[in-house]
Amino acid sequence: MKGYMYILKCANGSYYTGSTKYLELRIQQHQNGEGANYTKKHLPIELVYYEEFDRIDDAFYREKQVQGWNRNKKEALIRGDIDGVHELARCKNDSSFRLRSMNKNDSA
Repeated sequence: MKGYMYILKCANGSYYTGSTKYLELRIQQHQNGEGANYTKKHLPIELVYYEEFDRIDDAFYREKQVQGWNRNKKEALIRGDIDGVHELARCKNDSSFRLRSMNKNDSA
């Protein structure tokens, strides 16, 4: 059965990520205050992005993946900026930066 991963923009400007089998019904439930407790407290909501999957478990997996992203990465996805998503996915801590620098020097 089909599944959807979706991102809602809440009235306070935050994003809520979810998954469902029935996208239109679920959005209506959120809007009516029958959805998640988070969206109930931040109405109204707006659907800003969704992906369709052949299986609901794939949509659920994607939901969990996107939930772990920061705001900038979610906004790049919403804009369709795949390069931006990939750039924001790179680890930018000091040890990772040093490791990448060393690897560049090794190949030079």
